[in-house]
Amino acid sequence: MKNFLLFLILIGFALLLFWLGKQYGSKNVNQEILSNSLIVKDIAELASLEVQGNATIKRSNVENDGTWMSNMKKVFIENTIWVTIPYVAKYGIDVDSQNFKLTVSDKKIVVSLPEPKLLSYELRVDKMETANKKGMFLAADDETYTDVQKKLYKESRGQLEGNVLYRNQSRQKIEKILREYYKPWLKDHELVVEFGGTKTPALN
Repeated sequence: MKNFLLFLILIGFALLLFWLGKQYGSKNVNQEILSNSLIVKDIAELASLEVQGNATIKRSNVENDGTWMSNMKKVFIENTIWVTIPYVAKYGIDVDSQNFKLTVSDKKIVVSLPEPKLLSYELRVDKMETANKKGMFLAADDETYTDVQKKLYKESRGQLEGNVLYRNQSRQKIEKILREYYKPWLKDHELVVEFGGTKTPALN
């Protein structure tokens, strides 16, 4: 919510300056807005993509193959655990002076940004759901749940870090918001948004 309000303030400020430029015929005002890299950086950084879902893992020491040996293990020494934890992940860009560039010409605006990545990943442990099956000879073991949670975090985070779909959605969200910022000038300029040197996929 805080990021959204900051974004609205930045957009409102840009539109106000554009209106002043139109009112007083000041090309310098409009040019300053077009080339204001600090505002563009702030907008790009605030345009993070939030993703929610459930991370699930199962760990068992027995095979579910229906054999006599497997059935005996289930009765006496089975230790099967299911853990499901909701997560909140955020994708976006980490901008610094080395990986950000804004170029403005008479007909084109080029915004060069780093590739979006997973910025944060949080497991909502307070909403965790668990289930287990234990054989007759096994007692409860809290350390086992701790080990499973650690493995779940590592594996699920790795999957999200490599998720191409979410990174593409993050690119498109950033470009969409930048287009809103530059909308008053898109009649006379072409906006090109690049991530890691590559132009973003076409918006739907």
